Amino acid sequence: MTINIAVVPVAGMGTRLLPATKSQPKEMLPVGRKPVVQYVVEELTRVGMERILFITGPGKTSIENHFDVNAELIQNLRETGKEDLLVELEFERAPAQYFYTRQRRLLGLGHAISCARPFVGDQPFVAALGDSIIGLNASSDVVRRMVDIFEAEKATAVIAFEEVDPAEVHNYGIARPKTSGDIFEVADLIEKPAVDEAPSNLAIAARYVFAPAIFEAIDRTPPGKGGEIQITDAIRLALHEGGKVLGVRLHANEKRYDIGNFEAYFRAFVEFALADDKHGPALRQYVESLTNAHHS
Repeated sequence: MTINIAVVPVAGMGTRLLPATKSQPKEMLPVGRKPVVQYVVEELTRVGMERILFITGPGKTSIENHFDVNAELIQNLRETGKEDLLVELEFERAPAQYFYTRQRRLLGLGHAISCARPFVGDQPFVAALGDSIIGLNASSDVVRRMVDIFEAEKATAVIAFEEVDPAEVHNYGIARPKTSGDIFEVADLIEKPAVDEAPSNLAIAARYVFAPAIFEAIDRTPPGKGGEIQITDAIRLALHEGGKVLGVRLHANEKRYDIGNFEAYFRAFVEFALADDKHGPALRQYVESLTNAHHS
């Protein structure tokens, strides 16, 4: 794999998760044992990303602190006989370098990705949203598949898609496929269409691979609703000017966990906690006892 740069936007305010996000980023909310963004980074480093640029904003310094090596904590664990807990800090030694830049104004995902231009330069890169986990415990290798397809097809962009309930298409960017199959050519993208206007139920799933030409497309994309520059609109512009955009369907075991609201967050936490090797079985019994009590 020749692409080794990943851009992770984490600048959003997380207002739908207030008050939990008043003093901490939503990307740092725990899902099971780990914060959301750690799952994202572990997914990326496992498939060969070596340089990870976080697009941050105010109140996001805990993300930087989380990925620093904390020598004082390591020493404390050793001196207090808690060496067994050092395994929980293995992510600090991932073969990756971390970089940070600020999105000084929150002008949408397209604008956030454009903030990576001085870092990325003329190289292709992966973009992975910092509030979305792909697969239980981030077990997905969809980014690897996407990079392989991007390089083989000399694409402008490769996008991950998931099938969603047709009643929910108004919440997503939706593909109009040109071809069928698990890998397909995209004819168009429609941002949050009405249910009766959606061309499919294939929703953009928080992972992209871009050629550097995307930056020029973003520069020429006018602001949309709320004055935000949408990455979907920039991809459409590139597509309509002759760019090649391909879609990759998530596999059945690559469920997307989008930590964007409390319902999604609660469900993700419960699912990850129940799958925990150590605590999952006892938690399952407890949840079943609660359920049985409510039905008795």
